[in-house]
Amino acid sequence: MESLKEKVLGQITLAKKASRQMALQDRRAKDSALAAIAEQLQVDADDILTANEQDLARAEADGQPASYLDRLRLTPARIRDLVDGLQQLISLEDPVGQKLEQWTRPNGLAIEQVRVPLGVIGMVYEARPNVTIDAAAIALKTGNATVLRGSHSAVSSNLALVKSIRAGLANAGITPEAVQYLPFAEHASVDILCTANGLIDVIIPRGGAGLINRVLQLSSVPVLETGVGNCHIFVDQTAQYEMTKAIVINAKTSRPAVCNAAETLLLHRDWPLAHQNDLLKQLIESGVEIRACEQTRALHSDLAAQLQAASKADWDAEFSDLILAVRIVDSLADAINHIAEHSTGHSEAILTEDAESASRFLATVDSTTVYHNASTRFTDGGEFGFGAEIGISTQKLHARGPMGLPALTSYKYVVRGTGQIR
Repeated sequence: MESLKEKVLGQITLAKKASRQMALQDRRAKDSALAAIAEQLQVDADDILTANEQDLARAEADGQPASYLDRLRLTPARIRDLVDGLQQLISLEDPVGQKLEQWTRPNGLAIEQVRVPLGVIGMVYEARPNVTIDAAAIALKTGNATVLRGSHSAVSSNLALVKSIRAGLANAGITPEAVQYLPFAEHASVDILCTANGLIDVIIPRGGAGLINRVLQLSSVPVLETGVGNCHIFVDQTAQYEMTKAIVINAKTSRPAVCNAAETLLLHRDWPLAHQNDLLKQLIESGVEIRACEQTRALHSDLAAQLQAASKADWDAEFSDLILAVRIVDSLADAINHIAEHSTGHSEAILTEDAESASRFLATVDSTTVYHNASTRFTDGGEFGFGAEIGISTQKLHARGPMGLPALTSYKYVVRGTGQIR
């Protein structure tokens, strides 16, 4: 009987072979494949939703929280979003083959730096079926093959989505082997994927801190790290109230389970007390559980029963839920210091009418994305105009922030000569 390792390596080998074919596809062929996948998703929508209902039923029976179920859930609207994401990708320029630089040496050698696919991308992710489409689609647009390994809790959804992807590829005349899905429940399948040197070119983990750290620790294949999001909003003393209220409530409540949702609110002590109080009330009325510092609880004693005392751990938490840590700070410098100590380097915002304070915040805070008077929820490949994203990198090499098409490419040097020798 074939072992787990043989099964996993067999699928990875198929992806490796397919990657060589993918590297030869031009934009027209790749866009035709994406269009075929989009069409197939619409044809198969009922089957995909039925499969997703099976995953949701198992998750509910296991007692998973609402935030987990939200990440897992597919709806007709979310499938339309996936189709829209594919259409956006089709409209984008293909980065493969772009000449980044070119020059001629004194000896006559003509040198070009040209974008090329990475090769085979291994994706390890949790209960987010949308990643199955996003990852495969961005990889296909950039001429890469993918080996996907989602959490077993989403296996029915993921298999249904991959069935549609592979059918779309076949309809477009491109090898379906360019997209592989590892359906195995055993965690050892992740270990095999992450140590398949020579077959896998890069591993991208997408999920919580536990998953990301596991991949980082065991992988011998290069890792393109995506990070958790402990995102901060700092309300400076000059912040306009109505704008602040709209931004903070959006950043926390529009979709609290995602990584660009705000997790910590820092309030300047000199921002009007009435504004602070009303904002806290608005958050509570929106269903947000507030975990507040001692000063916040003392200043807003009328809300004491509704303000839980923040623990030390709360300042480092990615709640992924309707929970918000709130702290009073004495100055812009204190806010920046708090973010430097507790941030995961994802997304941070300052709300202020003071241009100098905004400039200092934007220049000093060392996160992938920094905002002035806007919600952190915009840290997203689609919102940035990249089409569907493969993740948000919180590292600095080789990609940072929302990772669109260029992040899944490398480059090589093409040198043309006329007989030069050294």
